[in-house]
Amino acid sequence: MKLQRLQHLLKHMRMSSSLSGTRDDLLLETVKGKGVITLNRPKILNVFNLSMIRRIHQQLEEWDSDDSTSLVIIKGAGDKAFCAGGDIKVVTESGRKGDGYSVDLFREEYSLNYKMAMMKKPLIAIVNGIAMGGGVGLSVHGRYRVATERAMFAMPETAIGLFPDAGAGYVLPRMKGRLGTFLGLTGHRLKGEDTLHAGYATHYVESSKVDDLEQALLELKNPSAEKVDEIVNHYHDKCQIDRDKPFLLASHQEDIDRLFSGDTVEEIFEALHQDGSEWALKQLGVLKKMSPTSLKLGLHLLREGAKLDMAAVMTLEYRMSQGCMRGHDFYEGVRALLVDKDGNPQWNPAKVEDVTAEILDDHCRPLDNDLYL
Repeated sequence: MKLQRLQHLLKHMRMSSSLSGTRDDLLLETVKGKGVITLNRPKILNVFNLSMIRRIHQQLEEWDSDDSTSLVIIKGAGDKAFCAGGDIKVVTESGRKGDGYSVDLFREEYSLNYKMAMMKKPLIAIVNGIAMGGGVGLSVHGRYRVATERAMFAMPETAIGLFPDAGAGYVLPRMKGRLGTFLGLTGHRLKGEDTLHAGYATHYVESSKVDDLEQALLELKNPSAEKVDEIVNHYHDKCQIDRDKPFLLASHQEDIDRLFSGDTVEEIFEALHQDGSEWALKQLGVLKKMSPTSLKLGLHLLREGAKLDMAAVMTLEYRMSQGCMRGHDFYEGVRALLVDKDGNPQWNPAKVEDVTAEILDDHCRPLDNDLYL
């Protein structure tokens, strides 16, 4: 069932075949001195393309340097998704052709993620639906991440031969204990208020109130940081949905910290096997379905990311992304989950112990066109 749900989500990320998209894919507005970004592809879960990334980045640069713009809101159209990530089909086709699109997309997406993290103006992401992969990257770096009961967070990249990216290498290691390692390697989904408990969201608001929240922010005159805080906190405090519901993973936090503490994937596998509990063996089963190369890349990124600043993390992620484009597992993962849909990827190497240090080094090596921020 989990594989079927993942296929259902990811299929929306491959439906568009346009490299540039249309102007209607993205709405950029200035309303009463506030910037509003709307990802406007609701039929395909607001997945982004390179044109959208470029336009968002350019507009953020302008708003952030414009004294007449006081804050920026980013949201997704419709009630299903904030953003389900990038257009995987186009990236796959480009990577196979070597036409440069996948190079530009990763480079400019990661540059945008960094800009969002460095914004001087308050950036408020309203996550009223799915935020997956690159969609997490378009939200998690904002000063405010407002989730609703419809929110769903997931970083499913290890299932398709990639790794948790878009700045996840900086964010996930800074979650409580080893929670980020667990989420990044297994692709486990968080929903509703659990996104707040985990630290992805900063605030939790009823979906029926997000329009009111947005309007209240737009009506602010000369908004100070204190006034923005006051409004967002007001709607957060009023939310009663699942208010007293405990974090779904709270009862497993100790297990996660203990079992996902290893510095190698082999150590994590062994810890889960030795534990032998139903929960531990279930996670081991999940991990064994993932790309072994992706698991090792992901763990390396998360361990290194805990020690690096965000600029260095984004450079490492970019190198790793291009390593994946040169490799095998990304194309095989997309084939198995999205094209043939047999759910039976033939990973190469097929076992974690066969993913050598040389393979990891090749994925992480400096590039002639390296990303320096």
